[in-house]
Amino acid sequence: MGNRGLSKIQLGGEVTPGTAVPATTIWRGPFAGLEDVREVVFPEEDISYLIPPDRSYVPFVEGQITFPETEATFEQLGYFLQAGVAKVTGVQDGAGTGYVYTWPWPTTSIPTIQTYTIEAGDDEQVEEISYCFVEEFTLKCVPNEAWKMSGTWRGRQVTTSAFTAGLSVPAVEEILFNRTKLYIDDEGDGFGTTEKAQTLLGAELNVKTGFFARYTGNGELYFTRAAFSKAAVEITLKVTFEHDGSAVAEKANWRNQRARLVRLEALGSALGTPGNETNKRMTLDIAGKWRKVEALDESDGNNVLTAELLCRYNATAATAGQLEIVNELAALP
Repeated sequence: MGNRGLSKIQLGGEVTPGTAVPATTIWRGPFAGLEDVREVVFPEEDISYLIPPDRSYVPFVEGQITFPETEATFEQLGYFLQAGVAKVTGVQDGAGTGYVYTWPWPTTSIPTIQTYTIEAGDDEQVEEISYCFVEEFTLKCVPNEAWKMSGTWRGRQVTTSAFTAGLSVPAVEEILFNRTKLYIDDEGDGFGTTEKAQTLLGAELNVKTGFFARYTGNGELYFTRAAFSKAAVEITLKVTFEHDGSAVAEKANWRNQRARLVRLEALGSALGTPGNETNKRMTLDIAGKWRKVEALDESDGNNVLTAELLCRYNATAATAGQLEIVNELAALP
């Protein structure tokens, strides 16, 4: 009998996409099982049976797993980005112990992503999927809590397996809302120039990565590769403000359709040895325009305003933005 307390998810980065590898780390978050989403077709036919015979076939196989919402950490948020935005390597911060990982939002070339083998199960059965990539993920925050992350992975097929043994639970540090600052600037001023103090009440980043399962005739039932579609990409950022001068100004910028450079930056603990960086850090930069401003809402007796920014390439800033993390991992395990 499978015990929930003995359930877990493990990941390993693949050298060759689709070739399964042993897991190298344990995911620190709530458990979710692998979903086998193969299609089973029962052909329609009239052959003088009121309940037709059990003729069936499977035209394709596929698997997915949605990682439930959990605390975002400087050490594990990067898995969603590696598998959904771009495969990058950490750059050591001079002689310091910090490593800087930078994931730019895609603009003029299709990025290469890191695919993963994912193991999930309990003491009764373990299953795995190879060629896993992230279709979409969410990163959000509210006062007095850690940022939260969740995401949906797509993979080739679910097979029975066994957990890779001997892995240690990795050390992680949560990214906290209360250590987050908001900056909003005009397109010619650069990211992070003007802090909007005492107004940020929440934020939610939603990323549809643009990657999808591409099937071709290749002698297998599973998909050939993770392809990319411009039409499938959407990056949005909702920001909730106190209804103050900053909120009023951004509402005017929405009506005038002025380009904005929005930065959310959260600091973590001090690095063991500082370089140019002194602390762990997450910096989210998004260029774009406000797509929607909602009607005023209420929070603790004060009016609040929520606006949604649609990520768009800005020619003046020469970027659509990026997400950058500083941690002390030379590589994501």
